[in-house]
Amino acid sequence: MTSSAPEVERTAPRGRLESEFRAKRDAGRKLLVPYITGGYPGWQDAIRAAAANGADAVEIGVPFSDPVMDGPVIQQASQHALELGTTPHSVLQEIPGLDVEIPLAVMTYYNLVHHPGVTRFAADLVRSGVCAAILPDLPLEESAPWCGAADAAGVETVMLAAPTAPDDRLPRVVERCRGFVYSVGLLGVTGERSSLAATATALAARIKLVTDMPVLVGVGVSDAPQAYEATRVADGVIQGASVVRRLMEGGPDSVGDYVAEVRAAIDAS
Repeated sequence: MTSSAPEVERTAPRGRLESEFRAKRDAGRKLLVPYITGGYPGWQDAIRAAAANGADAVEIGVPFSDPVMDGPVIQQASQHALELGTTPHSVLQEIPGLDVEIPLAVMTYYNLVHHPGVTRFAADLVRSGVCAAILPDLPLEESAPWCGAADAAGVETVMLAAPTAPDDRLPRVVERCRGFVYSVGLLGVTGERSSLAATATALAARIKLVTDMPVLVGVGVSDAPQAYEATRVADGVIQGASVVRRLMEGGPDSVGDYVAEVRAAIDAS
């Protein structure tokens, strides 16, 4: 269900990610974004498998040594990738060769942006064909340097809204957001849970009251039934630990099979 809330005036035009997500949502499709750890063995084929089996975009994790938002599964995958010599440059260098038609976003931590500088990092994303960035440890109040560089380069910055956010903060998060609004399903790190937290749908509903941007729930959406439950309120889901675990245990084909399973579930009326 699309909110009738008025649009927040923007200084930047809509980018590819937001435009495609809006069009798909308005056509009645629920949005599915798997997260895959860049640099982990088989990650490129896992992205291709996700795209071939119904993903609407892929969030590529750029490994970092202090992943404050990531739980044990993604930490393990990131650590393994780092031990294999993965760097931001090596991940971005591989992305143009993926040859997938869906939008690609990166998720990483602000240290990796600050080190090369915001202008250079934004330019590197554009050269790699990445259209959006998710930086979970960058507070809204400190986001202006990065967001200014990203807007200028045409990179969409997806902002996160937490379950603890008061009502007067949500419009400010949305105003700064590009691409979609990342509705954090629960407090804590990523990981698989036995049930979907009540906060997941509650926060998504609150956000949809203040924006018409696509709203996707991430963190704690652990299987196909939970994805279905979340998308009865939200416009889509982001799934990380459940995808990465399948990559680690069964390889890229297992990722493709899982994405197809979730796709079928959220498409059910």
